[in-house]
Amino acid sequence: MKRILLAGILLTAYSGYSQIRVGFENNSQWYVDDKKVKIDPQEAEDRLRTNSYLKVDYDYKKWSFGTQIEAYEPKALLNYSPDFEGVDIGTIYARYNDYENGLDITAGHFYDQFGSGLLFRSWEDRQIGINNAVFGLNAKYDITENIKITALGGKQRIGMGFDLSDSYLFGGDLNFDLGSMFKFEEIDFGAGVSYLGRLEEKNDYNKGLDELTNAMSFRLNASGGGFYGDVEYVYKQEDALVELGRLYPKVKQAGNALLINGGYSQKGVALNLNLRRMENMAFYSQRDLNGDIYMRGVINYIPALTKQYDYSLQNIYVYQAQPNFDMNMQRKLGEIGGQFDFFYEFEKGSALGGKHGTNLVLNGSYWAGIKSEVKKNKTGVTSDFLDFGEKYYHDFGMEVRKKWSKDWSSIFMFLNQYYNSPFLNGEFEVVKTNIVSAESTYQFLDNKSVRLELQHLWADADKKNWAGGTVEFAANANWSFYVSDMYNYGNDIEEERIHYYNVGASFTKGTTRVSASYGRQRGGLLCVGGVCRMVSEAAGLTIGITTSF
Repeated sequence: MKRILLAGILLTAYSGYSQIRVGFENNSQWYVDDKKVKIDPQEAEDRLRTNSYLKVDYDYKKWSFGTQIEAYEPKALLNYSPDFEGVDIGTIYARYNDYENGLDITAGHFYDQFGSGLLFRSWEDRQIGINNAVFGLNAKYDITENIKITALGGKQRIGMGFDLSDSYLFGGDLNFDLGSMFKFEEIDFGAGVSYLGRLEEKNDYNKGLDELTNAMSFRLNASGGGFYGDVEYVYKQEDALVELGRLYPKVKQAGNALLINGGYSQKGVALNLNLRRMENMAFYSQRDLNGDIYMRGVINYIPALTKQYDYSLQNIYVYQAQPNFDMNMQRKLGEIGGQFDFFYEFEKGSALGGKHGTNLVLNGSYWAGIKSEVKKNKTGVTSDFLDFGEKYYHDFGMEVRKKWSKDWSSIFMFLNQYYNSPFLNGEFEVVKTNIVSAESTYQFLDNKSVRLELQHLWADADKKNWAGGTVEFAANANWSFYVSDMYNYGNDIEEERIHYYNVGASFTKGTTRVSASYGRQRGGLLCVGGVCRMVSEAAGLTIGITTSF
């Protein structure tokens, strides 16, 4: 029946109606064993694995209808949730959107976000295996031009299609454009308030605990004259501790978060600051999913507030946000810290700007735990609001972008890191690194280019020093080819020195892209937008296809 439905959707898509939008994505991998990298024996039976997504949307006047069909055959790619299997409906929805009257209603699966997402966000990211859509009703209404409200409710997707959480989520979001309401002429000023409730059904696991958990947030934002800033505070009601799937009903702790963003931006110069304090802000649609390695049931969005780096060696010791409460192990309560970014463009014709200009970017971050003490009755921990505990991570980076001519440009980067692995993931000792990266791109014959990238990492622990490089050739607007390698040549264990090589090609035509690569995948954290998941080492052939029409 599912395959018949899939065929019907495809036939409808080809019927020629301009209101139909179709997107298709397929990622396939054939895993192999080589001398250095072997697939987990428990996963070795199915060497060929694919993740496929067919999304079809149909618009008719003020109505939209859509569905996403997902296929994981014969199994999902390594490190994806085992709940992703077979062929099924991933999401389905119907939406009525009356722009003129400010009314927008969605029934079925939907994605949404309150404020920064610290309280609530449902989203999809296929690269890291997240789809936290809510199945229910989402209604938005513009009460006036300056006051907008959202009300929603439903159950969260935690597996395939209609595999939903045992709890109900419901809440609302109210936004005020105060600048327009009070006719401020030189500044924009806004405010918002949100509420989210989790009503978890009674079962043996939740015995003796409150069915309803309440959470709320308050925020303000302002901008004018090149300056901007916003602040958000989130509070989550006291709830029982869950560690590694084990419930501690007598250990209860409330959660809260404070996020402050600010900066200044004008032509040629910009400064941005982010400060955040989080205490026990892990929030899941089911208590027993707290800390799930596949991030099933995550209600809120907590990215690491560090720069998202482009180069492979810069992402070996990548920081992951620490929202969890862990009293028994290390008394971790959350995190406190921040980051800054500074951008400056040297004028063309100046000594440092040269003929074509030069850009300088400085960035840095510092993150630590919150200093805390266990309560005398051992039912939780206490802390002072601004007490810094064990240092988790820091980085400081400098990036210079230089254009030498209309055809030749370069990027030079330096990065210093401190990574407290015992506190962050309980593995090796503290690691301190220095990383240099250099990249140059040369364009020639109108539509051809060559890009050369070289990297080196010095580390005093773990696998010690690394070297890496990439050569990429774009033959024209359609074809590109690359060869890359990462090598931990400094590893004290000679047998574990591995070349993580890759060779690949891609073809792009209009909205269609086909790519293929063969090589090794380094194990560790894979991060997209500051949200991370663990991936295992693997080797083999990878093929990807994306298209839309």
